[in-house]
Amino acid sequence: MASPAIDDYLKTIYHHTEWQDDRITPSQLAAELGLAPSSVTEMVQKLATQGLVTHRPYGPIALSEEGERRAAAIIRRHRLIETWLVSEFGYAWDEVHDEAEVLEHAISDRLLEGIDERLGRPRFDPHGDAIPDAAGHVHREPFVLLAQAPAGHVGRVLRVSDRDPELLRAVESAGVAVGTTVTVTDAAALRLTMGEGIGTASVSLPDAAADAVWLSI
Repeated sequence: MASPAIDDYLKTIYHHTEWQDDRITPSQLAAELGLAPSSVTEMVQKLATQGLVTHRPYGPIALSEEGERRAAAIIRRHRLIETWLVSEFGYAWDEVHDEAEVLEHAISDRLLEGIDERLGRPRFDPHGDAIPDAAGHVHREPFVLLAQAPAGHVGRVLRVSDRDPELLRAVESAGVAVGTTVTVTDAAALRLTMGEGIGTASVSLPDAAADAVWLSI
């Protein structure tokens, strides 16, 4: 049965392991959703009963095969809409998340297919997150979080988290975008040497970028 509330749970669980391997705990899920732990415990039990997650008391939560399929489907909608808003309507990458949250539950499958076709079947949204295909499959390159990249590491920016719009604006103002080739020159100070368009000029990013930017290996 379609339910925005269930979709939000499944999306959050899916997101948690996209860019790292540790499964989400009930307390982490409650914090991400801004809900009371008791409410989350009750919903997780319902999801497990419906066969959407696997979970043991006080243990981490994982999506079942059916849960992952459903999560991938709603995430596909969200990310295609974000890409559409940027491409067709001139939205900035820090403006699309909330709009997509509304529209992902409103548009038909037919319109979604039309959007996908018009955009040329994109594999990534404006933030670098993979767009699942119609079967739920995604493609990702090997990656490293900026905070874990050693000085001298050279790679392309694969993803910038969309969690903080202010950080997205700061990253954009620094000239950093998904696809930009960078050299990490000082991991502690989060200084990057740009290699595209502006020669070897160095730029600084906010401290929060360390845990919000992923690079290719």
